Amino acid sequence: MPLIVMCGFPCSGKSRRAEELKEYFLKSTERKVFVVGDETVGIINNSVYADSQKEKNLRGSLRAEVERKVSKDDIVILDSLNYIKGYRYELFCLIKHTQTPHCLVYCVTSAEDSSSWNASREPDKQYTQEIFDGLVMRFEAPDSRNRWDSPLFAIQKDDALPLEAIADAIFHRKAPPPNQSTQSQPLSSTNFLYELDKVTQDVLTAVLNSQKTSVPGDLIVVPGATEKVELTRNINMSELRKLRRQFISYTKMHPTENIGQIANMFVQYLNKSMH
Repeated sequence: MPLIVMCGFPCSGKSRRAEELKEYFLKSTERKVFVVGDETVGIINNSVYADSQKEKNLRGSLRAEVERKVSKDDIVILDSLNYIKGYRYELFCLIKHTQTPHCLVYCVTSAEDSSSWNASREPDKQYTQEIFDGLVMRFEAPDSRNRWDSPLFAIQKDDALPLEAIADAIFHRKAPPPNQSTQSQPLSSTNFLYELDKVTQDVLTAVLNSQKTSVPGDLIVVPGATEKVELTRNINMSELRKLRRQFISYTKMHPTENIGQIANMFVQYLNKSMH
């Protein structure tokens, strides 16, 4: 059923608020409530945020877990930083695809208060000051004028959660209408899946073969694409296969009517992911 996205600085009270929401819905409804967070997907050491690639993988894992849990009957609460505007937009596209309402709960605190709460945590659960400061600096505050950040509930540290208003937002509000980018491709009338599988495999093969004679900085020509793969570093088969799986999963949710553009889209995805 609905998705509730928590958002805020590190140590801003998101997990406490998520637990309040879970208890409220378990008592007031007969629905199951799932809280998805860093620890849910096996991330306990907050130092993952010191490595941009690990953090990117974490966001992908959380999104995938949300996608698995979201259903017409259950409530999913995503308890993580969710501090990147583009990532919140991806979550919005996900709920448009699954046709379920959502809302955003923004735990508003000052950097000083959050830093103090971080220092009071057990040592193995603290963010280092460097990581904490970096996350605060990169934080992109939600804006209710953005459809992916709306409806928005901004909660100060001493505020009571507006539980009834949140319930009204996710139970009595219509899901955002699907658009062309989130509707499923009519696969029965096309060779979309076949082409998606074949083209991406051809690109992978071309990249692997070209790496034998190329060096970082070279541009690799791949079949079916006008754009070229920018070889910024050597990339092994395992990582390429992982990127291919991620691209296929994303493209199934956001299919293109122009099958001839799949190769270029995959090249763009590789170039962005390998940087």
